[in-house]
This record gives sequence, structure tokens and C-alpha cells, in this order.
Amino acid sequence: MSHPSHTDRDALLAAFDAELQPERFKDYGPNGLQVEGRREIARIVSGVTASRALIDAAIAARADAIFVHHGLFWRGMDSRVTGWMKQRLQRLLAHDINLFAYHLPLDAHAQWGNNAQLGRVLGWEPDQRFGEQDLGFAAPADFADVGALAAHVQAALGRAATVVAPEQVRPIRRVAWCTGGAQGFFESAIAAGADAFITGEISEQQTHLARETGVAFIAAGHHATERYGAPALAAHVAQRLGLEHRFIDIDNPA
Repeated sequence: MSHPSHTDRDALLAAFDAELQPERFKDYGPNGLQVEGRREIARIVSGVTASRALIDAAIAARADAIFVHHGLFWRGMDSRVTGWMKQRLQRLLAHDINLFAYHLPLDAHAQWGNNAQLGRVLGWEPDQRFGEQDLGFAAPADFADVGALAAHVQAALGRAATVVAPEQVRPIRRVAWCTGGAQGFFESAIAAGADAFITGEISEQQTHLARETGVAFIAAGHHATERYGAPALAAHVAQRLGLEHRFIDIDNPA
């Protein structure tokens, strides 16, 4: 393997920002560089969440930077550095590793984002955006019923899904999706003309809406639906800058 080239931390941040345009989004936490590490970067590890397990794996991989969808800091959280937060930060600082995190900008990116990449994995070509900040995607589809759609989603993602079928069986001609905890987008998906909505999680009220509106709801896992954006974007930027990149998937049943 050829020796990787290096880039400057600021140049890497500028490359991520240029792709993801975080200034366009109203978000729940800071996007960009969350923890500053060494200036010279040759190896990037990507993952879904900045968990202790991912940080430990990145240390073992001798990463200079970690790129994630779920970072360490969220609006309204306890800001004391104790317990699990201390454990995570201590490891990052001791090993001088940069932590980059992008939340909604990574969901929304039209090519490398979580929703675009989930659509790619499921074989759908989006032709519509919907919902708050245009985070939801929709596309034509062709499934006999929600059972056939659910079987396709479960096979593609490699996990069981929670499926709520409407009272009346109908073919699925249009699908809408939004990764992660986007169950609140269900009514927007219905308004956008979807026959089925796929996201990561389900709350109590979506069951009744699915049965009553005739639009199916599939909760396929928060982690499972958001495994694809971080490695796609990080790999793209790493290739452009001549850096090494590795995706490390920390198993998560949620």
C-alpha cells in the first residue's frame, strides 16, 4: 500500500463544509469540528455515532480523524464532563484525534447523504423531497403490497423491521423515506402521496395513522438506516484529498 498523503485539519474541515453546507440547516447540535486533534491528517475513520467503542476502534486503527453522523454535543444536554462523556473525550484528547460530526447536513446531501444512500441501497431513484428542511425523499416503486416491500427492506438492511400495514391492502407505487428518528415526518409523507413510509423508529401514534390513512409504516432501525451516509461522504472526501479511509460499523440493534 502506498503511503497516504496528508492534509491539514482546516483543509479537511473546509472540504467537509463545502460538501455538506452546514450553514443551510437549523440543527440540534454543532456541525463540523467538535473535538480538535492533531493538525496533520492522513487517516480517517467513519462511523455512525461517536461512541466509546468507535473511538477505541479508531485509536486501534491509528486514525487521525473520526467522521460521524451523531457527534458528542446536542442542544439542551448536560454540559458537565463526567461519566461516559469524560471517557469519550479523554480518549480523543489523549490520542490527539479530531472528531468531525454532521447531523442534518449529512441526512440531506443529495448524493452522499443518509437518505440518498439508503435510496441507493434499496434501489430507488428519488424524484421528490418533502418535510421539514426538505429532509425526506420519495420515489416511484413497484411492490404488490406492504409485505413485499417489507421483505425487500429487511433483506437489503439485514435486520427485522417493525411493519404496520393499513386496514386495506393496496399495491405500493410510491415510497417515501427519511432515515433515523423521523417518525414525525409520517404525515408529510402521506401528504406527499406515498403508499408507504420507511424510517428508523416508530412511536405509538404512527400505528393508528397507518391503519387509518391507508399508508404503510416501516421502522427499519435508526442505526440500520443511517449506516451509509458517513462512509460514502468520508470516502468521497478522502479520495479527493488522497487520504486513507475506513468505515467501522459498531453493531446497534436500535
